[in-house]
Amino acid sequence: MVALIALLLIVAIFGGLGFAVHVLWFVLIAAVLLWLLGWFVGGVEHAVGGGGRRRWYGRW
Repeated sequence: MVALIALLLIVAIFGGLGFAVHVLWFVLIAAVLLWLLGWFVGGVEHAVGGGGRRRWYGRW
């Protein structure tokens, strides 16, 4: 009986972890897309002369 409860607990943990990791992949993809968008917009501002200040991620 203890082995069955332990098995169910392990399956529940790994099942929940799998779902959390799946959701975190979408969060990661969204964050990378937003970072790239900000990087390109910042690059355009710098190219047209609008960017003279140092940005938070250290790009001039």
